[in-house]
Amino acid sequence: MTDPLQTIPLSEIYANALPRDRDTQDAEAQAELEHSILLNGLRQPIEVWQLSQPQDGHRYGLISGFRRLAAARALKHETIPAFLRSPRDIPDAMAAMVTENEIRSQISPWEKGRLILDCIRSDLFEGEEAAIATLFGPLSRQKKARLRSIVLVVQVFDGALATPERLSTARIERLASALRAGWEDLLSDTLRTSGSDTLAGQWAALEPVITEALNPQHGDTAPGTPTAPRRSIKFARGLQIRREVTRSGWILRFSGPEARVPGLMDDVMETIERLFGTEG
Repeated sequence: MTDPLQTIPLSEIYANALPRDRDTQDAEAQAELEHSILLNGLRQPIEVWQLSQPQDGHRYGLISGFRRLAAARALKHETIPAFLRSPRDIPDAMAAMVTENEIRSQISPWEKGRLILDCIRSDLFEGEEAAIATLFGPLSRQKKARLRSIVLVVQVFDGALATPERLSTARIERLASALRAGWEDLLSDTLRTSGSDTLAGQWAALEPVITEALNPQHGDTAPGTPTAPRRSIKFARGLQIRREVTRSGWILRFSGPEARVPGLMDDVMETIERLFGTEG
């Protein structure tokens, strides 16, 4: 149901009345939008609904048009054209926001997973299935399955990855498969000790572990099971040794303060030499 177009004071609109489905804002794109509005005015009104009770002076909650509202505020506008909607409830308003943003702008897989979790944590839905069914109802069964994988990865790695909104669906699904195989502890530990603050560096550290998780050797079992091979060893002084699979074989990665002690690698090489001998 749609009411006629109205002009509403910006001060009366609560922009964060709903959990938003975009975690980050593109500063360049936002500047372009502001320039367009300055030259041509606002071509597409925002959508709001009237709150049952005003919140801090706000009479309306924003459904769609977060970037347009932010641009109008940056340009010091006092009012904005808005369609006053009448959603049945908050989940219905959430579904309208998601639908509008799916059409107008590309939302990353990570942001979709974060939105689902935020809605569940805000008690807007009873669980993951209800949230997906309401917010992403038109999607195919396969795409909904991908959303479940995304939610799983966001649950485990939220706050641990740099710029996770840049992760592709394919990479997220690989991470989800490794998690389901029982590799959460080793993946989390690998990420924590990667020493990188960029997504590229973090993924480079995770990739060997994911590869091993998804391509186990004959008879291999998941970490933590009684017959699992040792994949990581931690020592009292902070030294950690983790094995990683490569295309040509295996490597041992040493990390922690003790890994920088002079002579450590010499000792390791001497031990290996005693075990296997040398040529000639």
